[in-house]
Amino acid sequence: MRIALAQINTTVGDLSGNCDWILAFSERARQQDADIVAFPEMCVTGYPPEDLLLKSHFIFNNLKALKDVAGRVHGIVAVVGFVDAGKNGVLYNAAAVICDGKIIGIYHKQALPNYSVFDEKRYFTAGKNAGLFSLQGIPFGVNICEDIWTPDGVFTQQAKGGAGLILNISSSPYEVGKRQYREKIVTQVARSTGAYVGYVNLVGGQDELVFDGASMVVSPSGKILAAGAQFKEDLIVCDVPLKKKRVAKAIIVKTKAMGKKADIKPQISKRLSLVEEIYAAIVCGTRDYVQKNGFRKVVIGLSGGIDSSLVAAVACDAVGRGNVIGISMPTRYNAEETKNDARLLAKNLNIEFYEVPIEGVFEVYLQALKPEFKNLPFGLAEENLQSRIRGNILMAFSNKFGWLVLTTGNKSEMATGYCTLYGDMSGGYAVIKDILKTRVYDLCEFYNKNEGRDIIPRSIFKRPPSAELRYNQTDQDSLPPYSVLDKLLELYVEAHEDHKSMVASCKDEKLVKRVVGLVDKSEYKRRQAPPGVKISKRAFGKDWRLPLTNQYKAF
Repeated sequence: MRIALAQINTTVGDLSGNCDWILAFSERARQQDADIVAFPEMCVTGYPPEDLLLKSHFIFNNLKALKDVAGRVHGIVAVVGFVDAGKNGVLYNAAAVICDGKIIGIYHKQALPNYSVFDEKRYFTAGKNAGLFSLQGIPFGVNICEDIWTPDGVFTQQAKGGAGLILNISSSPYEVGKRQYREKIVTQVARSTGAYVGYVNLVGGQDELVFDGASMVVSPSGKILAAGAQFKEDLIVCDVPLKKKRVAKAIIVKTKAMGKKADIKPQISKRLSLVEEIYAAIVCGTRDYVQKNGFRKVVIGLSGGIDSSLVAAVACDAVGRGNVIGISMPTRYNAEETKNDARLLAKNLNIEFYEVPIEGVFEVYLQALKPEFKNLPFGLAEENLQSRIRGNILMAFSNKFGWLVLTTGNKSEMATGYCTLYGDMSGGYAVIKDILKTRVYDLCEFYNKNEGRDIIPRSIFKRPPSAELRYNQTDQDSLPPYSVLDKLLELYVEAHEDHKSMVASCKDEKLVKRVVGLVDKSEYKRRQAPPGVKISKRAFGKDWRLPLTNQYKAF
């Protein structure tokens, strides 16, 4: 049997566009003599549709779209993810097996994830049907995403029922290390069942989530026979040797006889390194957020620092250099070196660049507040005025020209509250919101190495990071060294570790209490932050849901 895995980039709610893509890839697979093509989970609706699922007209239109697709698929069997409706408004996360103009059978997902970013029990009822089909006497099983992650799940029954091929359609979001874990899971399923496993995954960005594709076909011995690209649409075609069996309770799929085909060499796409994966993830997530929401150009505040440099580089790769605008907004506190680095970065990236000094605006604010602030020392209020003026300038450009503002704050800053509400947090998308500061440097080094020269000026790497909101300021005036801070944040934020583990990491209980206090009291800021690409096990967003009013103290 020649199988095809179509890892496509869908858009939530774009039913007609998604279905056009399903039909286009079905035809591509048919032209390569594939007998069956599998598409990602809920590819008709896009994933995840969230509370669109509470709208009855959305469910109706998704069913209508599926029926239209089925009527136009001929000469190949297609496994298509959609939302099925049962009696009394019950919904199922479903896969339709369609062929020659008809829906032959439907499988309902049994294992409904309800952790991290998943809320499937909010919307769906677990299915009970076997998901066993027979194509020209060859039995195969169909299941959906979490079904294959569950020990002794439905795939076990499908194999016992005679399936020599198990097709799992998924929409599994990317996070660091997840590809390797997926490969381990799929390999274990293939070995334990003695079946070939075709695993197809969604690709593309959806709000804070990004899907990496990396679809695969695995043999019963655990060997990866074919592997799709990461963060790119792809069609993976692979021949698997299967035997005809007569099985009970299988849904019969009748279509053309599967005759001999010209030999093909299945693709095994290169797997990216960790830093390549993360960079590709934030580029993919940024590109799709910008383009799927109807924007063409983006604008970034260029400070001459490492964070804005990375965001600008990502933006260029995401939407093209001609669609990226950098704006420098210096005051008396910005050194000539950082101003020059902002200009040089823009020149190296070949992006449009403006310098809008805000010293005059800042002075007007200071004069207006002078009667009330008299005899009080310069402090946080005056520092944040500068950040908020810059936020207003960026939003003015956004409103005037329709550009999307990309914010430049990293995860270390978001975690500790080292950011200004309505200032540097103002914008539409937070590209590096889930990237710790130490990793920002790694990604910038990777970018320069990949470009073959220092696009991001070397002086930016060497200079101690600073918000430059007062003279001689550095981040470490307010925060521990990032090499120490980021390790504590990984423990507290991403792993929910306890006090003992954190103290064991840095041998400084006072520092641990300080960092935890900064994280806990900054929740109100994070709740008002724009969305950004999730790459870690626990990002600030859908899988970080702490109360704003919260008197619990961990230590």
